[in-house]
Amino acid sequence: MNKLIVIFIYLLSVITVSAQGAYDFSVIKQNPITPVKNQASSGTCWSFSGVGLLESELIRMGKGEFDLSEMYIVRRNYEDKAEKYARLQGNLNFAAGGSFADVVETINEYGIMPDDAYPGLNYGSETHDHGELDKVLKGYMEGVIAGKKLSPVWKEGFSAILDSYLAPLPNSFTYQGKQYTPHTFKEFLGLNQEDYVSLTSFTHHPFYKPFAIEVPDNWRWANSYNIPMEEMMEVMESAIMSGYTIAWASDVSEVGFSREGLAIIPDENAVENAGSDQAKWLGLSTRDRDASLRTRVGNELLAEKKITQEMRQESYDNYQTTDDHGMLIYGIAKDQKGNKFYMVKNSWGETGPYKGLWYASDPFVRYKTLSIVLHRDAIPVSIAAQLGL
Repeated sequence: MNKLIVIFIYLLSVITVSAQGAYDFSVIKQNPITPVKNQASSGTCWSFSGVGLLESELIRMGKGEFDLSEMYIVRRNYEDKAEKYARLQGNLNFAAGGSFADVVETINEYGIMPDDAYPGLNYGSETHDHGELDKVLKGYMEGVIAGKKLSPVWKEGFSAILDSYLAPLPNSFTYQGKQYTPHTFKEFLGLNQEDYVSLTSFTHHPFYKPFAIEVPDNWRWANSYNIPMEEMMEVMESAIMSGYTIAWASDVSEVGFSREGLAIIPDENAVENAGSDQAKWLGLSTRDRDASLRTRVGNELLAEKKITQEMRQESYDNYQTTDDHGMLIYGIAKDQKGNKFYMVKNSWGETGPYKGLWYASDPFVRYKTLSIVLHRDAIPVSIAAQLGL
């Protein structure tokens, strides 16, 4: 690992982090991560956060620091998605979004590449911009489906589009003076897709059984093990404290998810959030209260909701918890009142007061976690046994 990054991580672990506002955070546990990246104008957070997990895993495994290619994984998954879309005659979500399964469940099949070998920027831009690419791919697939039968060359046409925008896939590449293929590089890194497990927590399926979370971006219909919310939180805390990081699928459309590096669930009915004029506050419309809370997030210590399993389920059933965004949880901190926050690596570049990092409160994580992916060894033995792992 780069010595400067090691020093930086050490310093962060022993100092108090102050927000540009009301919150002061003290680090309880922080695990090493690679630098914040920028997905820019692309819907590929799932790849950036999934790859971020693999990169931090390599540090944990003592392999060192690597910059892996998100776009190699994106390219492979676009091809898989197109195949499934064609076979289902267009009855599948065909968009830029995806899930962590698209990263961890393809390791053995497709291998891994360093970013230098496949940056995926073949269209005259220094940052990712998939606006045109996504429209072209969708239009092409609509044309394929409209033909009412699959021609023998449709896959070649689809790959040609990806070649034009992302670049053709190299058969091999050189890394630190040695020649690799994606598969031999995967072997060199020691990564194995069977080492990673997806967990979730919803009551419309039985606990301790796997099911495919019913969201559009789970186009692979990949399974997650279902456990009670309290056990999910136990897994997350135990994993972080044991040195593991966690790929985190969440919903960032909430009022309390702020571009200022905070994610909280303000209680709009709490007296302390209403201020001195409680009657006026409670008389505001939901929209006006949300607007008021949005401006106050980060600038005041707001009371938060107490989250239950039933609240999680209701939000999911009402389409209020959706598969908005993927990030990486790498640490635990507390604010000046002792409230627990999870430290999050985002993929929006070095934005906000924490330079691309976020602090998500325990209530936010309880409420808005759609699923998590982590190394199977990070799961407490008692919970792993109930899942048959």
